[in-house]
Amino acid sequence: MPKTRLEAFSDGVLAIILTIMVMEFHIPKGDQLSVLLPMLPVVGCYVLSFIYIGIYWNNHHHMLHAVKHVSGGVLWANLHLLFWLSLLPFVTGWMGENHFATWPTVLYGSVLLMCGVAYTILAKVLIRTEGPESLLARAVGRDRKGKVSIALYAVSLPLAFWNHWVALGIYGAVAAMWHIPDRRIERLFVEE
Repeated sequence: MPKTRLEAFSDGVLAIILTIMVMEFHIPKGDQLSVLLPMLPVVGCYVLSFIYIGIYWNNHHHMLHAVKHVSGGVLWANLHLLFWLSLLPFVTGWMGENHFATWPTVLYGSVLLMCGVAYTILAKVLIRTEGPESLLARAVGRDRKGKVSIALYAVSLPLAFWNHWVALGIYGAVAAMWHIPDRRIERLFVEE
């Protein structure tokens, strides 16, 4: 089946997720800059989550651009990814409102871990649908970056109980690692 409806639906869900996140900001009372200071943790969490959603949107777009068709399995794998991404506004707000406390930081990392797992599943289902010699299969290769990301998230969870700032640093490092657009798919389009 064609992929256009999947792309449009995914784009719409991601836009709604971003809208929900920004709507979580409460207008502070007062007209001095000092009233914004208590909001800094919430804003910091929002920025990190916005970057993550942007990374997923960008890579999702590239991945779907590399395939010709989708299957029922792809639709379900995509919904699985969107489910985990849809939890980001909640865990973002909880972590920000509680100033990066341990349990909110652990839950945030757990959602990031599951987003990474879900994205990997989606890639595998797409590759199975397209075939092992497909453009996407060649672009993804062994997916070291994806595997390293999942491993870092998994390591961050117990570390958050020791020091939540270390876990947050790992979340930021993974985002930085993915912030640079993944050129594997673009390179293959140039070669063909």
